[in-house]
Amino acid sequence: QVQLVESGGGMVQPGGSLRLSCAASGFDFSDYVMSWYRQAPGKQREWVAAITSAGVVTRLVDSVKGRFTISRDDAKNTVYLQMNSLKPEDTALYYCARGSRDPLNWGQGTQVTVSS
Repeated sequence: QVQLVESGGGMVQPGGSLRLSCAASGFDFSDYVMSWYRQAPGKQREWVAAITSAGVVTRLVDSVKGRFTISRDDAKNTVYLQMNSLKPEDTALYYCARGSRDPLNWGQGTQVTVSS
C-alpha cells in the first residue's frame, strides 16, 4: 500500500535550518507531483510547496519563497523540503502528500518548532 514517511523535524532557533525528508513507497513515485503542507495549532492545513515529476517545476507559497526549497530524488523515492531562515510562524506539523490540490495520500507528519 501507499506509504509516505516524513522525517527531519525538530526544534530550532529562529534563523536556523532544517531539512525534511519524505520517503515514499507503494506507487510509481516519479509519475506524481509531490507536495508539502503544514498545519499550525488552531489553524487550517496550508499548502507549502509542490514539485512536478522529475522536478521540472516547483511552486512555493509566498510566505516561504526565498527561504524554503523543495526537491526530489526519484532514484530514492524521496522528496525534500529544505527550510532556511526559519521563523516562529513556521512552527507547524509538516505533512508530505502525493498530489497537489487534492492529495491522494498523506504522511503522518513531522513536527517543526521554531523557538528561542
